[in-house]
Amino acid sequence: MAFVKLCNVEDLWEGEMESFEVNGREILVVWPSGGEIVAFQAVCPHQDIPLVEGKFDGKTIICRAHQWMFDCRTGAGVNPSDCRLAKYPIKIEGDDVLVETEGVQSLFAHT
Repeated sequence: MAFVKLCNVEDLWEGEMESFEVNGREILVVWPSGGEIVAFQAVCPHQDIPLVEGKFDGKTIICRAHQWMFDCRTGAGVNPSDCRLAKYPIKIEGDDVLVETEGVQSLFAHT
């Protein structure tokens, strides 16, 4: 696997989410309240809406369009529960957040 720099740790605060582009992909980075930084596909699996335009309460990512909700630690669908977000492997080295994009494909759900 080849990890590449996604962003700096300072680019994100605990309890926030932000979108970054790397290797031609838009990646959503979230820092759950009391948790570790994680990275997911940046669009809702329902209708390709950018998730960064939605809400994040420190635990749940909520799409602005139809209020689809996802667990910010796993990417599992909360409402509806039969969908999920693709999760990217990440690691922290010093102040850098690194991501591996190879082999990860965005997931899409029923409409």
